[in-house]
Amino acid sequence: MDQTPDPAAGPGTGRAVGVALAIVAGFAAALQSRVNGTLATETGTAFGTAALSFGSGLVLLTLALPFSRAGRSALGQVGAGLRRGGSSGGLRWWECLGGLGGAFYVMSQGLTVDALGVAVFTIALVAGQSVSSLVIDRLGLAPGGVRLVTVGRALGPVLTVVAVVVVSGAGAATAALGLALFPLVAGVLQSFQQALNGRVRAAVRPAGGGGRDGGVLAATFVSFLVGTAALLVVFGVSLAVDGAPTGSLPPDLLLYSGGLLGIVFIALQAAVVQRIGVLLLGLGMIAGQVVGALVLDVVSPAVAPPGAATYAGAALTLVAVAVPLLEGALRRHR
Repeated sequence: MDQTPDPAAGPGTGRAVGVALAIVAGFAAALQSRVNGTLATETGTAFGTAALSFGSGLVLLTLALPFSRAGRSALGQVGAGLRRGGSSGGLRWWECLGGLGGAFYVMSQGLTVDALGVAVFTIALVAGQSVSSLVIDRLGLAPGGVRLVTVGRALGPVLTVVAVVVVSGAGAATAALGLALFPLVAGVLQSFQQALNGRVRAAVRPAGGGGRDGGVLAATFVSFLVGTAALLVVFGVSLAVDGAPTGSLPPDLLLYSGGLLGIVFIALQAAVVQRIGVLLLGLGMIAGQVVGALVLDVVSPAVAPPGAATYAGAALTLVAVAVPLLEGALRRHR
């Protein structure tokens, strides 16, 4: 791949739009966390909720495929690329495993959020995602090529972690931090998911830039297919070991929107990662998650209104996203 020392390829306007879409993806992820967390409590099974969330998304994508000629063509190219393997224009089998990262993320929420609290969960997630995204960009695993580590790109993750610590207050000191390994690993795997889904999308994009929507649909479908298969296996094992869940399916249809929300943020990731890189994608999503959580707390009558620390942390997160963007703009104008 080409070496590109600039933080992100492409015009500054396109990069800003890409980051804005990453923030939207983060908001969708925050809303999905709220929905899936409530559903897991109602059903009594984190594994079943994760499988249901991914499975419903896969069903929606399958229903959409007949209406997208570009999507069907792109999926055909994925199969052809896998048959070619590591040859020119081919896909290696491991490049299609991005869905495992999303599956582990959804599963780790149900397993640890009750014990850790949302703040500590997010701190561990951000730490894993921020550091790993720097490494992935430096190695050139994402389709945009190698992006060198600069002061601005290193400062962004640091400020993001500080922002989440500000929001959390003293919660990190009292939690059962051993469980934090789950969201820490989930953060690392999310960065790999973003990079691998981007590689699938790039591999099926025809020359000349056409078929962009088809590539996004194909990458999203492959991600949901792999994630659903893995979660069904895990859920089956949990049924064999622990027996049937003790809860029941709630009547509120909004609690089953996790799959649709997952489609939104996974598709947006696949669409913009090649332009802005894994680091800016991760920072944008973190900003969306923090601001999204803030908005959800404001509008939810069952949650205490956010305090000054929460607003300060959200503002600092947005600054963390802006720092690498401003550094890139300054480097281009020199």
